Amino acid sequence: MAARRELGRVHRLVVKVGSGLVTSASGGAEADRIETLAAEIAGIRDEREVVLVTSGAIATGVARLGLGARPRSIPEKQAAAAVGQSALMWHYEMAFKRHGIPVGQVLLTAQDIGDRTRYLNARNTLTTLLGLDVLPIVNENDTVAVEEIKVGDNDNLSALVAALIDADLLVLLTDVDGLFTADPATSPDARKLDTVDAVTDEITRLVWNRRGVSAVGGMATKLEAAQKAAAAGVPMVIASGRERGTLARVLAGEPTGTYFAPRADRMTARQRWIAFAVPPQGRLVVDAGAARALARDGKSLLPSGLVAVEGDFAAGDVVSVLAADGRELARGLVSFDAGELGKIRGAHTREIAARLGYEAVDEVIHRDNLVIL
Repeated sequence: MAARRELGRVHRLVVKVGSGLVTSASGGAEADRIETLAAEIAGIRDEREVVLVTSGAIATGVARLGLGARPRSIPEKQAAAAVGQSALMWHYEMAFKRHGIPVGQVLLTAQDIGDRTRYLNARNTLTTLLGLDVLPIVNENDTVAVEEIKVGDNDNLSALVAALIDADLLVLLTDVDGLFTADPATSPDARKLDTVDAVTDEITRLVWNRRGVSAVGGMATKLEAAQKAAAAGVPMVIASGRERGTLARVLAGEPTGTYFAPRADRMTARQRWIAFAVPPQGRLVVDAGAARALARDGKSLLPSGLVAVEGDFAAGDVVSVLAADGRELARGLVSFDAGELGKIRGAHTREIAARLGYEAVDEVIHRDNLVIL
């Protein structure tokens, strides 16, 4: 965890703010907090392109509707988001207008990112807005999202957006100044980590939960975002959004917050889409020999190494590839549907046609369609 913060020249930046930074439980959107955030972004934007990912639509809608508490049902959440999103955007528009910065609203769902055509359309929209000197403000489209089409949290959404637009840096602004070895609110011995080279099991065990935090997700989803960003070659920083000047200090390379280093072997745009943008539709369990061939030798997945097939999926869907102990090794675009794989599981390639009754490809997942995790 001793790597230097090598940000280089940050031309394109994604900033994510949690609900707790721009809203309150009783009053919804907090104009003064949003104005402070706008001033800070305006101060770094002259030399950079910035995309802002924001939470807070539902919290703002709850206050506007006088509901008193965050709703639990999907229709009520969607209604609160519909009311709150427009109010939240009005606050952002007014705040950035004071700095002469036009804003544009971009609402996304997991389907927009998971469908390749819509994924590219979203990329084109965001890059065009940046080219027009507009600040895109991104949120999940909670007015229509249900569990099946939700990204689920804006930490992961911001990492997907950073990968989508080839950002140079992702900054998650939250209510704590980084990743700590324990909850700093309750443990006097808690120590902040300056740099994380990789999100290992040791790092994930540090995640703590704190009561009273209004934002959905917490530190666990921030570590998931760090993994996605690192795979895309995007460095990430978790830092306090309560302190003024945080973004400027991060960009200056100062030891602010916790820095997550990117992977040296940056994934291609297509690999990132396969690995992170599309929820896996099924799971394939492989034996030890197949696991070695995939991870070490860069081979395709063949039916002979397939131990179990889980889920109902079609040919061309993204599936997870698991080792026998349940560890996820890879994700890829599968060449067969679940029923076909059930018939050829464990078969040698010369046996595929006989088992299926027709000629087919040899690979369950071709190495060109496989991403090792």
